Order: sequence, then C-alpha cells, then structure tokens
Amino acid sequence: MKINANTIKPGMVLQHNGGLWVVTKASHVKPGKGGAFANVEAKNLETGNKLNERFRSEDKVERVTLEQRDYSYLFDNGETLVFMDDESYEQIELQKGWVGEDRIPYLQEGMKVIIESHEERPIGLELPEQVVLEVVETEPTVKGQTASSSYKPAKASNGIRVMIPPFMSTGEKIVVDTSTGEYVRRAD
Repeated sequence: MKINANTIKPGMVLQHNGGLWVVTKASHVKPGKGGAFANVEAKNLETGNKLNERFRSEDKVERVTLEQRDYSYLFDNGETLVFMDDESYEQIELQKGWVGEDRIPYLQEGMKVIIESHEERPIGLELPEQVVLEVVETEPTVKGQTASSSYKPAKASNGIRVMIPPFMSTGEKIVVDTSTGEYVRRAD
C-alpha cells in the first residue's frame, strides 16, 4: 500500500531500497523556505542495518503489513528451533542465530510465541513479556534479612544469571522479564 511520506510514523514497516525497514524515528520538518520533508530513521528487519533517509512530503513509500500468527515452541533441533503453527499445525524451523542467542534460554516447551512474517517469510519473533523460572542456585538465606535494595546473584533453571531479593532461596519460582532478564516478582 503506497502512502505519503508525511504520514510515516515510528513502528511502521516500509519496503524501500529492496528491503524491509521498521521505522524507529520519524520527524516531520516544514522549513520556512522550500517544501516540507520527513527525516526517517529505520532499521532493516533482515540485516539489522540502520538507515537515515529524507523523504519529501509528496514522495510515495510502500507500507508493508506483517502477518502475525501464534506458534508454539516445540524443541531444539541442533542448529534450528522447531515451532508449530497453532491453527494449521504446520511446523517451521528457524535458525538459532535468527532467533537470537540472548532469547533462546527463555524458550520453554509448549510456550506460545508470535511470529511475524511477510509473504510467508519469517521476519520477527515475539516472546511473552514474562516467564516463570525456578531458582536452582543461590547463596543461602540470611536470617533477619529484609527486602532492602540489596539483591543477591542467582542462577535460574534456564541457565541465566539473575539478581533476586536476599530472602529468596533455591527452589523458589520467580517471574523474569524476557526483554531485560531482570527479576520482576515471586511467582504465585
């Protein structure tokens, strides 16, 4: 769908220079002299490259709509990860490098994820905002210690290191934010 450059907003996906770009910043400028234009910062969805582009307000750009589908994570298949479409039950394999080494530890069997695709080609993967993990290793609890601002290091069941309150001990379940890797709260 072609749109005017003066309607570009952050979060939109554009097809430009033979690639797909997600807009990270867009500022619209109307100088006193000359025509209005849009300064657009974008990131390539496939390569991660950044782009700074200036579009005149009368320029037309191609806006792309990504298809979002629910998938379930099934298992690790060596170099790839296997996901199943929740509607059609079709399985797809995604390269570990594409998913991201920092996100793989949060994947749990049966976990629901959203995979964005363009023309049947996966473009992005969205994890749930928070996951429940078990504390498998931490320093012993010190009696009388309160939930002050001091946190202690712990190792979660997925192998990541997380800082937890000093009163928590091994075997407790915690909620961790998947985007930052930080402790959120004790799990119910």
